[in-house]
Amino acid sequence: MIVNLLKMCVGINEIDELARWQRERLRRMKAAGQKPKLRHVTRHTPKRRDEILAGGSLYWIIRGFVRVRQRIFAIETVENDKGEKKCGLVLDRKLVRTELQPRRPHQGWRYLEVEDAPRDLPKGVKADDIPPALAAELKDLGLL
Repeated sequence: MIVNLLKMCVGINEIDELARWQRERLRRMKAAGQKPKLRHVTRHTPKRRDEILAGGSLYWIIRGFVRVRQRIFAIETVENDKGEKKCGLVLDRKLVRTELQPRRPHQGWRYLEVEDAPRDLPKGVKADDIPPALAAELKDLGLL
């Protein structure tokens, strides 16, 4: 059985901004002589680890909507600069745009069951081209 994670993308307003931020992070790692690995660090390790690693993704909430996901390849224990142990979610570099799904803000991550996750958008389609309020209304009408 597969389960996903849902997380707020704090400080990011657009999918392209997230992509730039992640590319820059990988570039800095490479410049520092580290193996470039896209990792998102969180405080708590998911208890449903095996279900996540069976094909789950991290779904990002940007400006009040789930907009994009990244496949989770591994879950590692990492130490921060204070020596505290944290959870590192190793992510695919590919950002997969999804249908817009409205979500309220929350702290940390939440589990997202497969049947509750928004579908991937077909290649070339950008839901960002439509203002979020209009996109939500069109989705409610079955037009998006």
